[in-house]
Amino acid sequence: MSQYKEEQLGEIFSLESIYPEELEILEEEPFHQFKLQVKSEGHDEEQNIGYACSLKFTYTPTYPEEVPTIEILDDVGLDDEQLERLQDTLEKDAEENLGMVMIFSLVSTANEWLNNEWDAELKRREEEEERRIFEAEEAERNKFHGTPVTVENFLRWKAEFDAEIAASKKPEREDKDKKLTGREVFMVDKSMIESDLKFLEEGGEVVQVDESLFQDLDDLGLDDVIDESD
Repeated sequence: MSQYKEEQLGEIFSLESIYPEELEILEEEPFHQFKLQVKSEGHDEEQNIGYACSLKFTYTPTYPEEVPTIEILDDVGLDDEQLERLQDTLEKDAEENLGMVMIFSLVSTANEWLNNEWDAELKRREEEEERRIFEAEEAERNKFHGTPVTVENFLRWKAEFDAEIAASKKPEREDKDKKLTGREVFMVDKSMIESDLKFLEEGGEVVQVDESLFQDLDDLGLDDVIDESD
């Protein structure tokens, strides 16, 4: 048995003790192929809490002197960008651990990465909720305080207000510009009647009336008018 094969079998034995529930052996020959489930703390798929995935490892002929094949399977909650970053993180960690068995280290790195990602997601959701509450409260305040006054919206309001006032005064100006007939002036302005009477009183002369200029009072039918009024 080669030294590499011996180290690989020794690591598999240790992993079975450390991860009795999570480890699943897929193949043993020509080299071991297995997967381990990793997840963030508090993960609950039914309630959409946390992230999870499975890491599939395949030993190479000279592992641990070379990096094992690493695949990410059965991911839950992770998008493509996150999966790519996790893959890069695991491959970089594997390169740093060349020369020693590294599966336990890679699994620990994945668990820590998932926890950090989930913490960041919780913070994002919290900030989003705070923003939503703030916008709702701001909208409620605006209902009572109205729109803040600026030079621009004040001038716009004043122009509209002046236009409404001008429109409301237009009929009034048209009534004032309309010329009255002589009779209408006489009927409206009572001072003209009073001034005529005053003129007659102050003149001191007897006004002579030529009765021939008028009809006979009997012909005017005034008696009939008086009777009807009674």
